Amino acid sequence: MKISIITVVYNNEATIQQAMESVLNQTYSDIEYVIIDGNSMDKTVSIIETYKNRLGYFISERDQGLYDAMNKGIQAATGDVIGILNSDDLYQDSTVIADIVNQFNLDPDLEIVYGNLVYVKKDAVNQVVRNWKSKDYYSKFFDDGNVPPHPSLFLKREVYQKVGLFDLEFKLAADYEFMFRVFKKHHFKSKYINRLIVKMRLGGETNKSIRNIINQNKEIMQAWKQNGLNPPLKLMPLRISKRLGQFIKR
Repeated sequence: MKISIITVVYNNEATIQQAMESVLNQTYSDIEYVIIDGNSMDKTVSIIETYKNRLGYFISERDQGLYDAMNKGIQAATGDVIGILNSDDLYQDSTVIADIVNQFNLDPDLEIVYGNLVYVKKDAVNQVVRNWKSKDYYSKFFDDGNVPPHPSLFLKREVYQKVGLFDLEFKLAADYEFMFRVFKKHHFKSKYINRLIVKMRLGGETNKSIRNIINQNKEIMQAWKQNGLNPPLKLMPLRISKRLGQFIKR
């Protein structure tokens, strides 16, 4: 089973090497590593090029932002299963992909696997600030303020073929809208594994300002309506309480 891992990056010379090595040092061998660079102006491209012979696909060109770059990566990927690792993030250990593949091999009908994520300090990836422990999917999963950690999500190629790519109308919550579409509107067979998959550095685009957080929440409400559903009144209070709980339960 071939696994495609996609990393999109723009001007991130500080952490791109660590992200890449966390993929390239996996014990599982059949990995196609796809890197989409947005025409970086710093040393990002030169760092990537030192690993070029170990990459399945690499391109550096202007794009329309994060989600457009992810769409390019998905379209370029040829694996049976696709995962996305951000350039600020890294896999918990070298057996993550082997464990994910094992889940798909145990159940040929399985279409989605996801797990847990921790937020760590930018300059100290072993210092956990926030613990995002997910749970098994159920019909009211999103209604109750839950969402799978997107970097921990692995999807069979057919899922993208059936539901499409990230909607570029969403600037801050396209991953939420995509997962909402995948889980809430379709009935793919999914499995949650209680395993730490990804370490995510603090400082993502959404959390850069109060304005971005507010705009992301507006887009989340829009995601429900765009998919023909009304968000429950309890949605935002539940999302806030669950996020606060991630800081407490470390």
